[in-house]
Amino acid sequence: MKLREWLSELKYELVQGSLDLEVGEVVYDSRKAAPECVFVCMRGANVDSHRFIPDVIKKGCQVIVCEEKPEVPEDVTVLLVEDGRDALAHLSAARFGYPARKMTTIGVTGTKGKTTTTYMIKQILEACGQKTGLIGTNGIVIGDTHTPTENTTPESYILQKSFAEMVDAGCRYMVMEVSSQSYKMRRVNGIHYDYAIFMNIANDHIGPNEHADFAEYIGFKKCLLKNSDIALVNRDDEHFDEIVEGATAQIVTFSTEGEGDFSADDIRYIREPDFVGVDFAMHDHRPGAPVPENRLRVSVPGRFNVTNALAAAAVCSWFDLPAEKVSHALEHLKITGRMEIVYKSKLCTVIVDYAHNGVSMETLLKTLRDYNPGRLVCVFGCGGNRARDRRFTMGEIGGRYADLNIITADNSRFEKVEDIMADIKTGMAKSNGTYIEIPDRREAIRYSLEHAEEGDIIAVIGKGHEDYQEINGVKHHFLDREEVERAVKELGL
Repeated sequence: MKLREWLSELKYELVQGSLDLEVGEVVYDSRKAAPECVFVCMRGANVDSHRFIPDVIKKGCQVIVCEEKPEVPEDVTVLLVEDGRDALAHLSAARFGYPARKMTTIGVTGTKGKTTTTYMIKQILEACGQKTGLIGTNGIVIGDTHTPTENTTPESYILQKSFAEMVDAGCRYMVMEVSSQSYKMRRVNGIHYDYAIFMNIANDHIGPNEHADFAEYIGFKKCLLKNSDIALVNRDDEHFDEIVEGATAQIVTFSTEGEGDFSADDIRYIREPDFVGVDFAMHDHRPGAPVPENRLRVSVPGRFNVTNALAAAAVCSWFDLPAEKVSHALEHLKITGRMEIVYKSKLCTVIVDYAHNGVSMETLLKTLRDYNPGRLVCVFGCGGNRARDRRFTMGEIGGRYADLNIITADNSRFEKVEDIMADIKTGMAKSNGTYIEIPDRREAIRYSLEHAEEGDIIAVIGKGHEDYQEINGVKHHFLDREEVERAVKELGL
C-alpha cells in the first residue's frame, strides 16, 4: 500500500520525504525493522526508541514516525507526531484495515470482574452459535487457539493484528477487557466499541508504574464511556455518579441491590455435591423487553458473580439470543482461575482464584462465607516488587475473614519470600488472624488438603490462571489447579 493510505486518521506533520512510498508493515521494535516498514518511535519508562533511528535506517526502513525531528538522509520520510503511542495505535488499525469495525465489539472495564464477565459473554454467544474472539488477562482466544499475553490489554499493534485474525477466522463478535492502563498507554486509541460494560471501581492500581492517584485511575477508566455507543454501568457502585459524568454513550444501568434497567433478585447460594454456584431471577425493565424475566443458574459461586452474570446476560439481550441457551451457558461455565472449582467432595471444596489484592480478596472471602463452610481456609501470598500496602491489606483481610490462613509464596520476583510474608503477618496482626507459614507454595497447597476437615472450603488465591511462579526474574512452571490435583492424587482423596 501507499503510506498516505494509512494516514487518514493520524495527526502528523510531514517533515521531509514522500507519502507515496510503498509500505507493508508497522514496527515499533527496532530489531524487526526492514525495507517497506514504518518505524514508530515511542518513549518508554526505560527506553526511548528514538535512539534506534540510525539502526532502522541501516536496515532499509524508509519511513520514521517520531516525536522530535531527527537527523536522517533526505530520502527518508519523516512524520512528526505529538505522541508515538497514539500514532502506533492509529497506524496499526490502518495497516490491518480497521478490523474491529468489521465485528460487534464489546469492551469491559472495572477493578474486578472483567475476566469473568468477558468469558461469560463469550460462552453465551458461542452457545448460541456466534463465533467470538476474546482478549484479556487470560490471553487472546480465537477459536481453539489461545495465545498468552503480558498485559490485560496488549499493545495496540498486537490488538489490531488479533482483531484481523478474528475477522479472518469468521468471528462476528469480539469481547475484551479494557484496562485503565490501556488508555493511559494509548493502546486502545482509535477503537470505538458498540457496547461497553463498567463493572465497578475501587481504590486499587495506584502506585509506581500504575496510576498516580484515584482521580487519574477513574479518569482513564471513564474513557471507555466516551468511546462506545451503549454503556452498561453498575448502578450499585458508590462512584456511579462520577463514572457516568461526561459520558457520551447511551447509559443503561444494572443492579443487584436496587433499581436498574436490568436487575437481579431472589438470589440463592447453592452448594451441592455436583454444583456450587448461584441462582437468581433476572429482570429486564426496558419497555418492550424481549424477555422481561429469566431465571439464571450460574456455576461460579458468589454474589459478585450475580453482578457479573447480570451484566453479561444484559449486554447479550441486544443480540436476539434464545433465553434457554443463555441460561444453559451460564449454568455450565468454565473460567480458568476465576472462582474455579478444582476439587469437590463430601470432605471439602477447593477453589482457585486470581484475587491478588485487598479488594478482590475481601469480596471473595465474604462471598465464600455465604456458603456456610465448616472452616474457610485461605492459601495466599503476595507478589514481590509491588506496592507494600497490598501485603498489609491482604494480611488484615485474611485474618478477618478466614478461619485459617496458610501464608506462602506468590511471585516473589526479586524480593525474599520471607520479607513479603513478614509484611503479610504485620497486616494479619491487626485482625488477630490465625495462620501458619509454609513458604513453599506446593507444600502449602498440599497441607491445606492433607489437614482438611469436613465442610471446609479452601481458597487458593493470588495466581489463578497463571501457569508460572517468578523467582529472581526467572519464571518456573506452576499452576495452582495442577498442584491441587497432584495433592489430591498423592493423598488418595
